[in-house]
Amino acid sequence: MLGDRLRVLRQQHSLTLRQLATAADVSPALLSQIENGATDPSLATLRKLAQVFDTSIAELFSEPEAPAVHISRAGSRSLLTAPPGQITYERLTPGRGDLEVLQAHLAPGDASSAEPWAHPSTECAIVISGEVVADIGGEAYTLTTGEAVTFDSRLAHLYRNASDQPAHLIIAVTPPNP
Repeated sequence: MLGDRLRVLRQQHSLTLRQLATAADVSPALLSQIENGATDPSLATLRKLAQVFDTSIAELFSEPEAPAVHISRAGSRSLLTAPPGQITYERLTPGRGDLEVLQAHLAPGDASSAEPWAHPSTECAIVISGEVVADIGGEAYTLTTGEAVTFDSRLAHLYRNASDQPAHLIIAVTPPNP
């Protein structure tokens, strides 16, 4: 699905694989693999592609024909990975443009990004297991299993695992703009 959407956006912007690769500072081979569904892009690559298309990451996943009922099954979800030391997301929702729900996995020492960042949405995160520090607007909030935080994500933020155990959380963003 992401590969098809990326191909459509590239063609709508009249870009070749090489032109898009140059603009996004990634390899043409990587873009080809993403378009053909052979690999899942990293979160950093998605951010670069969204910037080239002047859109949000969520728009890269938009599904104009999203089903009215969507079943998300373990093992068949889209993965959003990041460089080592950063978060891994599984998409739980289709790309309808109204809501994004992600399951996130943070190994000890991992963070959702290298630096806090902001986007125009409302965000809610609930810790499923482990302990997560949510840095929001310059304040650090420690959340443990079962606790949740909701905030205006225009405040620069990130999630980090400062413990020695893995942590898992569910993040809901509306409108989608992770």
